[in-house]
Amino acid sequence: MGNLVPAVVYVLCFVTSTACAWLLGKTWRKTRAPLLFWSALCFVLLAGNNLFLILDMIVFPDIDFRLVRALFSFGAVIVLLYGFIWSQGAEE
Repeated sequence: MGNLVPAVVYVLCFVTSTACAWLLGKTWRKTRAPLLFWSALCFVLLAGNNLFLILDMIVFPDIDFRLVRALFSFGAVIVLLYGFIWSQGAEE
């Protein structure tokens, strides 16, 4: 039971970030708002981060995926920051 709760939380985080990416992407296709695109891309990277968290903690506990997870997180932040700056610059 002790290992089940973290596994469920990791999977729920992955499902939630994937659902957010999908919903943001779906809305972006309808509206073509640039910030929706960058937000969807950010959540895709966060879903990748959560996938590697599952692989790291549950599937392959002997393999260290911290660097990969950090790169996905860093990429998500950079993409969203770029989207904020680019969207702001496009409106002016």
